[in-house]
Amino acid sequence: MTETTEATQVTDHGGGVHSIRVPIPDNPLGYTLIYLLDTDAGPVLVDTGWDDPASWTALTAGLTACGTTVTDLTGVLITHHHPDHHGLSAKVREASGAWIAMHEADAAVVRRTRENPPARWYAYMGAKLLAAGAPEDHVAPLLAAAEAGRPRRLPGLDAALPDRTITPGDLLDLPGRRLRAIWTPGHTPGHICLHLEEDHPANLPGNGRLFSGDHVLPGISPHIGLYEDPAVEEGSTDPLGDYLDSLERVGRLAPAEVLPAHQHTFTDAPARVRELLEHHESRLTDLRALLAAPLTPWQLAERMEWNRPWADIPYGSRNIAVSEAEAHLRRLVKLGRVEAVAGSDPVTYVAAP
Repeated sequence: MTETTEATQVTDHGGGVHSIRVPIPDNPLGYTLIYLLDTDAGPVLVDTGWDDPASWTALTAGLTACGTTVTDLTGVLITHHHPDHHGLSAKVREASGAWIAMHEADAAVVRRTRENPPARWYAYMGAKLLAAGAPEDHVAPLLAAAEAGRPRRLPGLDAALPDRTITPGDLLDLPGRRLRAIWTPGHTPGHICLHLEEDHPANLPGNGRLFSGDHVLPGISPHIGLYEDPAVEEGSTDPLGDYLDSLERVGRLAPAEVLPAHQHTFTDAPARVRELLEHHESRLTDLRALLAAPLTPWQLAERMEWNRPWADIPYGSRNIAVSEAEAHLRRLVKLGRVEAVAGSDPVTYVAAP
């Protein structure tokens, strides 16, 4: 039985697990669910939230409502490197001395992002968008930012370096708890879920509880785009294929309850996994139909179904949409259902005969 304190948006999930709603500024998702896990060595967080004063206030107030403080925290487990999950990690560590743990694939992204000037990222994204067929006026701001050497203003460019590596399959070193890391790439190359291998406090049927990060959400499908890291994204990766394989792994796990990073907790993970698999298969089929005539990734993104008309999609969200179109195209090419048109520049894709 869960109990929520509306004033601080804290929920007691039982069995030494609480969640805290930490707001994401100017984002339709609204908030990230940060989980507090009691251990015999002290409280540990699963994710931290966005690096913003209002988010920090919500996190610290939530910890107080849970009967602890940020200074009492002993560790932080990061499901993936995105700023709404990893953004406050440095502040948490500074305030508490807590260790930070992350899968090596995402830790490598964080290291490379910190080691390279922002101009490299702007130039890389600009070149990617031009290669995808984006109009020059859309790419111009990115290229101008690269030439100007714009300072580090984007979230995630100075994310905290982790102290520990989370190894998939291992039980984590949390005294008094049985928490196992499950590697679930797709949303990011090093995304992990965390399986709490303990009886459900309300005796729900199934195999413990799963902190699912962004991998499995109850009402939306997470963004699956190309991995936006020059050292990772060399054309051979298949993020959507990674995601679909990871989904099936979670479905077979059959946890009694899923504790996601957004929206709300839910049961019957295998049913939700089936819905997501069917959604992506349907989308792949629809996209292949759109490719009866050759299209660039940008043109395909313009024709895809989103939660609003293309004309109403903001600048940054269009870049995310194009990346998602590219990830689906790559999956279709690997399945032999779509092929690149030889000699096209920017590259176009067409349904395979």
